[in-house]
Amino acid sequence: MRVDKLLNKLCLVKTRSIAKNACDKDLVKINGKIAKASSMVADNDVIEFELYGYFNKVKITEVPKSNVSKVKAPEFYEILERDKLEL
Repeated sequence: MRVDKLLNKLCLVKTRSIAKNACDKDLVKINGKIAKASSMVADNDVIEFELYGYFNKVKITEVPKSNVSKVKAPEFYEILERDKLEL
């Protein structure tokens, strides 16, 4: 699944366009490499992104096959790190 679509489906960003813009500005990395919006994500990939004033590092435990409810979204990832960015 595309990284912009995944971040939106798992409720890590508010909209897919926000995820796409973050990728365009090199704010998203998959396994330490800068990701384009169309980059594919697989199980056990680590995604790092800087949005909403925070640095987030999450491990994708499973890529969802279809839409996910907000309640079930955390079952598909594990938060490794979350730090407030100094502005």
